[in-house]
Amino acid sequence: MYNVIIIGSGPAGLTAAIYAARANLKPLVISGMERGGQVTLTNDLENFPGFPDGIGGFEIYDLFEKQAVKFGAELVYDVVTEVDLKAEIKVVKTAEQIYQAKSVIIATGSNPNRLGIPGEDAFIGKGVSYCATCDGFFFNGKHVAVIGGGNSALDEGLFLTRYADKVTIIHRRDKLRADAILQERAQKNEKVVFIMDTVVSEIAGDNSVHTLKLKNVKDHHEFDYKVDGVFIFIGHSPNVSLVKNQLDLDEQNYIRTDRRTHTNLQGVFACGDVQDSIYRQAITAAGSGCQAAIEAEKFIAEFEGRKYPGK
Repeated sequence: MYNVIIIGSGPAGLTAAIYAARANLKPLVISGMERGGQVTLTNDLENFPGFPDGIGGFEIYDLFEKQAVKFGAELVYDVVTEVDLKAEIKVVKTAEQIYQAKSVIIATGSNPNRLGIPGEDAFIGKGVSYCATCDGFFFNGKHVAVIGGGNSALDEGLFLTRYADKVTIIHRRDKLRADAILQERAQKNEKVVFIMDTVVSEIAGDNSVHTLKLKNVKDHHEFDYKVDGVFIFIGHSPNVSLVKNQLDLDEQNYIRTDRRTHTNLQGVFACGDVQDSIYRQAITAAGSGCQAAIEAEKFIAEFEGRKYPGK
């Protein structure tokens, strides 16, 4: 029986573990298939406070993990296969074990939707990115492509004009889906050009990206397009398969929480990208992990009939 089980080992989950461990709750963290979450996809994380020279994604994950363990968190490198969150005592199952807990923190994150084309996986961190805020700086004075036609694509594309000399927005339809005000801003920006009715069929390069193979969906014309990098913004999918039949989800399938990370079930909290469709940053994930741990601590005090400090 654990006080709190944390599912997920990204910045949200491990920050929750640090706070829960320091509160002497002895939390169990079940890492999931991708230890560290999306932060490990970033070669150089330069916007996380405290690291003026930047830090690698795996390096900061390692520091998070060491800090959580130092304060008494238990880490299990396993994948949760099933949960029962509706009862007073929560049940979390993996392939090998069944765990019980008074509270559960869901920090399973989200994944950027991928194109699923040759070269995409091979060049992640070498010119392929899913986060302009994270990686835009590395393309100062260069030419980048943005794949997508919704709000995220145009918003991130406009952000990239702070660094890149040229931003090409590539969209598979003849009309953009973004809000009118974003379309107007992009069309007025001298650095932004558009290639419509076109899909990317391959990402090519040597040590880094240098060419996109494009195909017009109407006339089927194929051609090579030179770029220094490509940013893919075709949506995110929160990792909610474990909880979708137990927790309330919003219209985009993110877990609904109140401003204190509470879900619709008592003793169940959610933090990080699995409940944040807006910011999706390591620092905001970490902040919500802190909140979730503090709220879990309060809940457990009430669960055990104790008075929470300050109440």
